[in-house]
Amino acid sequence: MDVKEILKICDHTLLLQTATWDEIKALCDDAIKYGCASVCIPPCYIKAAREYMEERMAITTVIGFPNGNTTTQTKVYETKDAVANGADEIDMVINIGALKAGMDDYVLSEIKDIRMAATERILKVIVETCLLTEEEKIRVCKLVTKSGADFIKTSTGFSTAGATFDDVKLFKEHVGENVRIKAAGGIGSLEDAEKFMELGATRLGTSRIVKIVKEKGLL
Repeated sequence: MDVKEILKICDHTLLLQTATWDEIKALCDDAIKYGCASVCIPPCYIKAAREYMEERMAITTVIGFPNGNTTTQTKVYETKDAVANGADEIDMVINIGALKAGMDDYVLSEIKDIRMAATERILKVIVETCLLTEEEKIRVCKLVTKSGADFIKTSTGFSTAGATFDDVKLFKEHVGENVRIKAAGGIGSLEDAEKFMELGATRLGTSRIVKIVKEKGLL
C-alpha cells in the first residue's frame, strides 16, 4: 500500500501531559507536510493551533479525556468550548463505568448531547476496548450506531492497551453502516496500520506513523 494512503487517514497525535506548544507546533508542521487527516491535540492548544495553521489542517481534540467519568454537562461544555476555539473533530470518551453497570440509556443520552454540542463537526466515540468484555463491546457498538456519531474509536492510548485487530474486526461486524472505525493506541508500524485498514478502520490515531516515515525517508 502507498504510504501516502496510510498517512491520509492518520490523526497525527500528541496528548501527553507534558506536551509543550513548541512540540504541538512541530506536530502541526509534520501533519501538514505529510498530508495527515488531522492533528489530535489537547483542548488547551486548539486556539493557538488554529491561528498557526489557519485552514491548512483539521484539528481533532479530546473530551472527557482520558477517563470518561466527568459529568455530561462538563463534557458538553468542553465540546462547545473546543468548537468555539476552532476544533473540527471531537473525540469523546464514554462513561465506561456507566456502560459496565448496564446504564445504556445514560451512555446513549450523553453521546447524543455531545453530538448536538459538536454541531456539524465529526464526532468520534472512544470506548476503551481494553476495559470491556466482548458483550460490552457489542452493546456499545449498538449505542454508537443509534447516537448519530460518525466514528467508534477503540482507545485513548492511556489505559492498559490500545487497538487490536480483533476489536476492529468486531466493530466492523456490529456497527451500523453510518459508523466508521478509528483504531488508536499502540499502532507501531506501517504493517500494523495497513492491517487495521484492511479490517475496516478508516481513521488511525497514532504518533508513530509520521515518525517512521521521517526516520526511513519514505517521502
